[in-house]
Amino acid sequence: MRKFWNWVRDETTEERTLYLNGEISDETWYGDEVTPKMFRDELMAGTGDVTVWINSPGGDVFAAAQIYNMLMDYTGKVTVKIDGLAASAASVIAMAGGDVYMSPVSMMMIHNPSTIAIGDSEEMLRAKALLDEVKESIINAYELKSGLSRAKISHLMDAETWMNANKAIELGFADKILFMESDERIPLDTGQGLIFSRAAVYNSLLGKMPKKPKPKTGTPIEQLEKRLFLISH
Repeated sequence: MRKFWNWVRDETTEERTLYLNGEISDETWYGDEVTPKMFRDELMAGTGDVTVWINSPGGDVFAAAQIYNMLMDYTGKVTVKIDGLAASAASVIAMAGGDVYMSPVSMMMIHNPSTIAIGDSEEMLRAKALLDEVKESIINAYELKSGLSRAKISHLMDAETWMNANKAIELGFADKILFMESDERIPLDTGQGLIFSRAAVYNSLLGKMPKKPKPKTGTPIEQLEKRLFLISH
């Protein structure tokens, strides 16, 4: 069975790094006693803090659930760093981080669980009931990390929501952006950036406008707005 994880130990600090790359599990972990035991044995083979790097499109939801539980139950500090993609089931594992960092060029995606079912209408109803319960279990992890309401999270999953680092932090799915010296971020919805940019453009254009000998009425900004209005209309 292909391992989708790899452990690296720093001999000087005793800190360990876990790399989760690619699709999570080629086979389902539901009823499989080998793969979960392998992961658990490797996780418990050492102590100290653990850093988890994630770059995965997701995979088996039960495999992700078991990794999530093991990391949540681990006695050391667990820090998650997303360097590429944490989508679907991989986003559930990311929620196990005490601190979740995202690269400024990374993405996180959450959506509804899916499956393949064959059979009559009763079988289809059973499959739907299973998916509904799986969704509720996934929401449990998202709710615990983000603090968002279950209804809000459900809507985000329905819409298959893709989040860059800023959006994930805004919604509570992540905590910080990697490689940034300061944690301070200008809110995107305040309009402050727009106001600043407008003033900067006005000042720059005013400096390039030829001076006229006769006096003008109104403020320099009002004069410029009149000229811009005439040019654009």
